[in-house]
Amino acid sequence: MTNPTLWNQLFVWPIVNLLVALYKFFEWLHIPGPLGFAVIALTIVIRLILYPLMAAQMKSAKKMQQLKPHLDALNAKHKDDKKALQQAQLDLYKSHGVNPAAGCLPLLIQLPVLIALYNVFYQVLQNGNMAKLVEDLNKVLYSSSLHLSGLDLSFFGSNLGVKPSEWQTHGVWLLFIPLVTAALQWWQSKLMLPQTAAVDSKQLSVKSKEEKKPEDTAMEMQKQMAMITPIMFGMFAYQFPLGLALYWNVFGVFGIMQQLAVNREK
Repeated sequence: MTNPTLWNQLFVWPIVNLLVALYKFFEWLHIPGPLGFAVIALTIVIRLILYPLMAAQMKSAKKMQQLKPHLDALNAKHKDDKKALQQAQLDLYKSHGVNPAAGCLPLLIQLPVLIALYNVFYQVLQNGNMAKLVEDLNKVLYSSSLHLSGLDLSFFGSNLGVKPSEWQTHGVWLLFIPLVTAALQWWQSKLMLPQTAAVDSKQLSVKSKEEKKPEDTAMEMQKQMAMITPIMFGMFAYQFPLGLALYWNVFGVFGIMQQLAVNREK
């Protein structure tokens, strides 16, 4: 964290300073568990900053889903002429104002911020040497007024540095955290699936031995990821500190709210 690399200076250090500033603010208000509320507040701030990019990504994905019947019709019409099919698809995208790559660009832009945010939380909550952690944090803070003398990891009677995998010594209730993380991820993944996914799934199972179109294969992969991703994030939440699960769950709740808003748009 203290190494003055370009990555740290552009992404990690600004996030560390914002996190510490929020921590000091909640500490000044004498609110118990200031780090937990600082994590929640920082997650909300980052989510609001990335809102336009995520909205563009979600809307682009929705437009592509709505064009699927038209793409299926073009595949049937030009099944023997790939060049004509490609041109027809380009004309379709142009007439509907859709850019197939529009959903990738926002994701690529927001990924560095999300990775840096994750790294900050992981380094802060994973470090077992509190004195060394506070010393490292003070080295990268922009103002002496933000310097820490200590760091309170407690939040509603829990230690944000504890992992659910340590439930044998800290309580069986910790197992509830990865379940919540997995459930939120499953809900968000389900909302991102096309509304016709259930019908397409039945059709694909009936003609499993037939040749599948690229869109059908993509649909299958998307559905498989919707099942695998919640399990994967649940396992991550089981092995990582509670503070990371708090960050990801808050981030997921806002993602669900944003996806619901996009899905309601006509």
